[in-house]
Amino acid sequence: MKILIADDSRVMRQIVTRTLRQAGYDGHELVEAENGKELFDAATAQKPDLVLSDWNMPEMNGLEALKAVRAAGLNMPFGFVTTEGTPEMRQMAEDAGALFLITKPFTAESFKEILGPILG
Repeated sequence: MKILIADDSRVMRQIVTRTLRQAGYDGHELVEAENGKELFDAATAQKPDLVLSDWNMPEMNGLEALKAVRAAGLNMPFGFVTTEGTPEMRQMAEDAGALFLITKPFTAESFKEILGPILG
């Protein structure tokens, strides 16, 4: 299974990767993107099985990237791992087709709980 991790912070991408491993998802191929445009390019070229995206990124934010991915006809599971989780953001994410919004700080347990049904 291929997982795309998009965050403009290299350190945060490493933390998400480490948390995935701690949650038991260490056998998956991981692809990284530094911004929303890279996320879109990687999603269309590599067709990952799951996208974990930050909300606030340069070039194109996570919500814009999600909308672009959906407009391109790609329906892979897509969720946000972000600092903010206001009810308005959650609603916008859901309306655009996101399956979940995990707020930082997160734990391996929260990843397992939310990603378990998706990753099996």
